[in-house]
Amino acid sequence: MSLNPTPPRSPYLAPLRAFTAGFVDTTGFIALFGLFTAHVTGNFVLIGASLAEFHDGIIAKLLALPVFIIVVVAAHLYVIRQQRRERDAAGVLMIAECVFLAAFMAAGLAASPFLDADAPVTIATGMLAVTAMAVQNAGARSVFATLSPTTVMTGNVTQIVIDLVDLALSPSKAAEVKPRLKKMIPAVLTFTLGALGAALAYLAIGFWCLLIPIAAIIAGLVVLRRR
Repeated sequence: MSLNPTPPRSPYLAPLRAFTAGFVDTTGFIALFGLFTAHVTGNFVLIGASLAEFHDGIIAKLLALPVFIIVVVAAHLYVIRQQRRERDAAGVLMIAECVFLAAFMAAGLAASPFLDADAPVTIATGMLAVTAMAVQNAGARSVFATLSPTTVMTGNVTQIVIDLVDLALSPSKAAEVKPRLKKMIPAVLTFTLGALGAALAYLAIGFWCLLIPIAAIIAGLVVLRRR
């Protein structure tokens, strides 16, 4: 798949991708015994907490990071290969994320309700979600590097607060600060919307709710092709 190799600059891509990450991360956390699928390092907090009090799903949480790393390596090698050929990998990465997210939904529908956090089917289902989010994270550091970060919002929120303080104290910095705020605030808002929406949607329709972030990825692909 050959696309224009110029960096994506649409104002809609980052919000759509942030919404997807917030939605999938929350769905995984609710449905899979507290598994973080996008913010995988958060799993270490839960592993540490299990030393004080038992928590289900430790095996999946331990596997999440190595699976995440392997997928990021594979995705980045693909990006490097495409760059050497002067081709854009953005579209293929988004399609791959969509495929793994659809597989996550299919596995969840087939195997739910999950009763054992350490059952092989539960772990495998979780790793499909981790894979999808690893692809998104890999893209965020390469082909989507010009966009606001879309998976972990801590850095975005920190920068927004700093920029608002700077803007209040030094209006002369507006030319530097306002474009960054314009880029980061929509991503934080849509990530939050995705997280809240996932909780309500999962309670209402279970794993069918993943059709919503899948639709967001498809919308992002449409935006990407029209740039």
